[in-house]
Amino acid sequence: MLSPAISREAIAIATGAALAGAAAILTYGMVAAESEVFGPTLVAPPLPQQLALTFDDGPNPTVTPRLLEILARHNVRATFFLIGQFVLREPALTREIAAAGHVVGNHTMHHPYLPKLSSRNILREMSDCNRALEDTLGQPVELFRAPHGARCPAVFRAARSLHLQIVQWNLIVQDWQPVPAATIHARAARGIAHNRSSGRGTNVVLHDGGQNSLGEPRLPTVEAVAMLLQALPAETVFVVPPHWN
Repeated sequence: MLSPAISREAIAIATGAALAGAAAILTYGMVAAESEVFGPTLVAPPLPQQLALTFDDGPNPTVTPRLLEILARHNVRATFFLIGQFVLREPALTREIAAAGHVVGNHTMHHPYLPKLSSRNILREMSDCNRALEDTLGQPVELFRAPHGARCPAVFRAARSLHLQIVQWNLIVQDWQPVPAATIHARAARGIAHNRSSGRGTNVVLHDGGQNSLGEPRLPTVEAVAMLLQALPAETVFVVPPHWN
């Protein structure tokens, strides 16, 4: 029989391991892009020719209009997850995005890290952004992307109450970093090729704005998108979530 001291030590070790495992699962559930620990998320289907271009943190008056021109030139429809406080400052640009045929989604009012907020404040961030978008566009919002992709059970509860579908991604190219367009393009091209070789479509996150202020310098992203659209295979099918073919 183990001594009481050894038994207590074994219990402590086992408890610590269990807590560490639980913490790892919670962390994965909150921040892993394709995690469904807390609820279902929309990422990408097993259709390797499909590509969803998604843009976060706009609208951005110094960048978004140029991006819209490039997308129109290639007849590509994309999805824009907009920050509510910027929507209120740029209502005409928000309407221009929707009028061009792009899908507009909710990216919260102020771009906080949601798991650090109370359930009430999570709902407020999401509902205030919904209101800003719906008042500006005169149409309901269907999609939501959490800032940083960070989710917790309260985010899923709020999404259900607002009839929002949560959209994640399976390719992120870190274009918020001060890197040249060629680097952004290379990261995107490699990621798309990898997903295709794995038999999957691609849902890529890009940024036409920044969380800190209007006018964030995102022109390298615009140039990278132009490069990507020129280089993609002809069989590429551009889609918007949740309308995967």
